[in-house]
Amino acid sequence: MHDGTSWERTEAPAPVRIVHLGLGAFARAHLLWYTQAANESGTAERWGVAAFTGRSAAAAQTLARQDGRYTLLVRSPEGDAPTTIDALVAVHDGADAEAWREYLRRPEVGVVTLTVTEAGYRRTPSGSLDRRDPDVARDVVSLRAGGAAVTAPGRLVDGLRARRAAGTGPVAVVSCDNLPHNGRVASRVTLDLASAVDPSLAAWIEEHVSFVSTMVDRITPATTEADRAVVRKLTDREDRSPVITEPFSEWVLQGDFPAARPRWEAAGARFVEDLEPYERRKLWLLNAGHSLLAYAGLARGLTTVAEAFADPSCRAELEQLWSEAADVLTLPADDATAALRERFANARIEHRLAQIARDGSAKLPVRVLAVAQARAVAGLPVGRAGAGVVAAWIDHLDATVSDPGAADLVARLPGQGSSARAVLALDAIAPRLARKDVYARHVSERLAVRRPTSPTPAGARP
Repeated sequence: MHDGTSWERTEAPAPVRIVHLGLGAFARAHLLWYTQAANESGTAERWGVAAFTGRSAAAAQTLARQDGRYTLLVRSPEGDAPTTIDALVAVHDGADAEAWREYLRRPEVGVVTLTVTEAGYRRTPSGSLDRRDPDVARDVVSLRAGGAAVTAPGRLVDGLRARRAAGTGPVAVVSCDNLPHNGRVASRVTLDLASAVDPSLAAWIEEHVSFVSTMVDRITPATTEADRAVVRKLTDREDRSPVITEPFSEWVLQGDFPAARPRWEAAGARFVEDLEPYERRKLWLLNAGHSLLAYAGLARGLTTVAEAFADPSCRAELEQLWSEAADVLTLPADDATAALRERFANARIEHRLAQIARDGSAKLPVRVLAVAQARAVAGLPVGRAGAGVVAAWIDHLDATVSDPGAADLVARLPGQGSSARAVLALDAIAPRLARKDVYARHVSERLAVRRPTSPTPAGARP
């Protein structure tokens, strides 16, 4: 990969063979980085990406002024390393439905990728498409009349319908969103919407479209004006859309690519037959660790992952949480936790605890309570560190409501004792948890313990 002092390309852009929906920082630190590495790996076949924004055209407008090119600043403890990313060769407003359809009609386009966040899939709690969602309902009416769509499932249906009409052939849809079984999620909502619009289209999608599941991992904090100043100093170039990220990156994929794909393995991507063990390891170590540090760290007046990781009390709880998860993981945990210690200690990546702490009611069931469930099934004692995360989340709800999914719970917590608060919380987010009464007791015990409101002084016993 190379750097430069101008946004002019030194060679012709790669042909568009990937169409991406969701032009955020994570996609540009992860998918685009892997694709560029594939293009530079010596393969004769180069893959360019045409990306569409979600709702706002602003990101496309900014990147269009830079011909799709931008700086990826890899921030390690030793310093900053800028790289110019060239794999993004076209950027579009997500509302440009005709451009979206035109790309999907092309036979050389073999992959459609998504980073639309979990909410973008418009699901009910059971996982089906939420037909009551106003945008989904409007998409059904519009698509039946031959019009455009605004939701991610709707745009997929619109583009795939254009592909079928063009007789182009099969394609792979690859979700890069941070949620378990993301390929299955994408498949379910797409087929649900296609069935509502045109059952024959749903049948065509089932036969000609592969939905690939992936596990993605790379911390990408929000870019600040100070970051832009660093990029300007290092590259002697004005970049209004740089991306900041950590050195670590991981991508594990499961599924078929009927119309070929880039050599993403050139940058370390792995293709496996069973993705679930990798998803569990990430959720139960990295994501659960983030939740613990967020709630415990915020209660102690800390602001970033690195600050919380350096706190002796938070660190001890984290190591215990990892030990509880390791007991029920099928993949080795030692290498993963060793890498996480390095990542969490990187103080130059300012991963904000307040951001991680949002929407705990949706996150804790898969990050923390799933470990408790697995331990119960294995006949192991419930995890006390996991119970501590739940207790810290409840305390966090008392202090500030950053969790719309727990609004009803928050209204019921005031005036309740620790035992009642624990039961109410577990009933709300884990009604079917095995040995819930035992787990609630541990949560109650942790709630009853007075938590410090400032960090433990260095060298003191936590």
